[in-house]
Amino acid sequence: MGHTTLTVTELRLPAAGLGPENPLPVLGEGLEKVLPCLLQDGYGRSLSATALPAVTLENDHLRATVLPGLGGRLHSLLHKSSGRDLLFRNPVFQPANLALRNAWFAGGVEWNLGSTGHTTMTCSPMHAGTVEGPDGSPVLRLWEWERTRNLVYQVDLWLPPGSEFLYVGVRIRNPWEHEVPAYWWSNAAVPRTDDTRVLVPAEQGWHYGYTQELSRSDASLVTVADRDAADMFYDIPAGQQPWIAAVDPSGFGLMQTSTDRLRGRKLFVWGTGPGGRRWQSWLAPGTDGYLEIQAGLAPTQLEYVPMPGGASWDWLEAYGPYGDFPELPIDSWRTVADAEPSPLFAGSGWGALELARTGLDPLPGTPFDSLGDEQAPWLALLDGKMPVSDPLSPPGCTLVAWLSLLEDAPESWLSLYHLGVARWYHGDTLGAESAWEQSLALAESPWSLRALAFARPDRAAGLLLRAIELAPSVPGLAVETLEALLAAGSADEAAAVLASLPESVATLGRLRLMDARIRHARGDLAGARAVFDEGFEVADLREGEESLTDVWRLIAGDEPVPPAYDFRMVAD
Repeated sequence: MGHTTLTVTELRLPAAGLGPENPLPVLGEGLEKVLPCLLQDGYGRSLSATALPAVTLENDHLRATVLPGLGGRLHSLLHKSSGRDLLFRNPVFQPANLALRNAWFAGGVEWNLGSTGHTTMTCSPMHAGTVEGPDGSPVLRLWEWERTRNLVYQVDLWLPPGSEFLYVGVRIRNPWEHEVPAYWWSNAAVPRTDDTRVLVPAEQGWHYGYTQELSRSDASLVTVADRDAADMFYDIPAGQQPWIAAVDPSGFGLMQTSTDRLRGRKLFVWGTGPGGRRWQSWLAPGTDGYLEIQAGLAPTQLEYVPMPGGASWDWLEAYGPYGDFPELPIDSWRTVADAEPSPLFAGSGWGALELARTGLDPLPGTPFDSLGDEQAPWLALLDGKMPVSDPLSPPGCTLVAWLSLLEDAPESWLSLYHLGVARWYHGDTLGAESAWEQSLALAESPWSLRALAFARPDRAAGLLLRAIELAPSVPGLAVETLEALLAAGSADEAAAVLASLPESVATLGRLRLMDARIRHARGDLAGARAVFDEGFEVADLREGEESLTDVWRLIAGDEPVPPAYDFRMVAD
């Protein structure tokens, strides 16, 4: 039968650095999905050889490679006898703007907990450790505190000796007395060719495309050869074990199956049109592309499942070669689910901080016992006072669940800034405006000026102009300032602001696009066209965003969109 090994190692890849977090909290649409987290949009498109922390689980049949520093992503699942990977293994680490916090990367299997979309933790470290499996083989445990819903979750990867399937035991727990909307999808990327077939035990489902219309349809509607990107959510009949597979003409490929709680199944294709091909080369250069087969708690990704207070949900998934169905020994896995892990890698300190704030009992199997520098000011707030930092230094994230503590905190520019963000999150817009005004009365900071611009759109341009004077090296603030000036019809002033920015900011792709827009607004069509002709890349281009096409058409009319700028997901 052989044996199973667990090895701590490194994965060397050409990689783009994640860069710093964006200090500007999301205050517009979607804030409830992101806060208290900050955006991760400081990456670029320059790759360099990088060693990523990794853990491998290996037996006679499979070798699984996991990246604990990047959301616990299952990077690859090598089928040893064929020498082929069952997953799409991205040869690079290239973040792009697809996740709730912006940064996301393609390939492997991603564990999505939180809100609709790619999880806030997909490019963040998880706690990792080992426990002894029910058969004596090593189990890799990943766990974290999900901050947008304040849920605790663990992912146990178990590869029994002799098994042709990797088992993944997932448990999410709601430590609160109140109900929480739960969202989970396991997203597996697999290699795509025109001959790939997707197999699933369903005849009907729901089609969802980039026109944002959900429609009832035959399960065979979406194929790997479709021109446009699309989702297909399958209706697995009651009583049928849920599973999905993607195989080549010989029948080789990945099968994913699970116990019944994880009933949703989905196919995602980028499509074969220019936009879909561009996105795949953008995310995974030098490859033939991929598709995703996914499994979730709900029938579609547009809905949640109510999770009662105090509830604990678990299920067992299996990943392996398509063929005979594996057993799903969930009861065996449950015997070790509460075991305390021996630590390998540290995740965040937010779980430990929440336990300190609430007095909740630690949950067995997922220890949160380490605090870091990010938690230090909030730990001090528990003792009655938040330290006051330099108003020009980024204030860090706002713990919006700490509203009552912030209301009672001694007043400083920093505590009042955070109070405003927390009030804004909870719908108290007038209270937020008041807090930011009080913060500015104590000390002028670009952070409160920028926040106040959301509360006072009639003053936004002036407030942002002062903010960018104080913090000219913050790219997001530069973009928001230029947007406000263009909206106010102040193209000349926008050009002056752009010219005053540090070169490290002004040369970023997003700012080059702003340059073209400003030149067009000032009537300089030749100058706007020159920006495109010189070439630039908007590293954080959002999935579905058509700003490049829109600006190109303003300055070039009906000329075809150059392929380098064509990210359209729906054909004209």
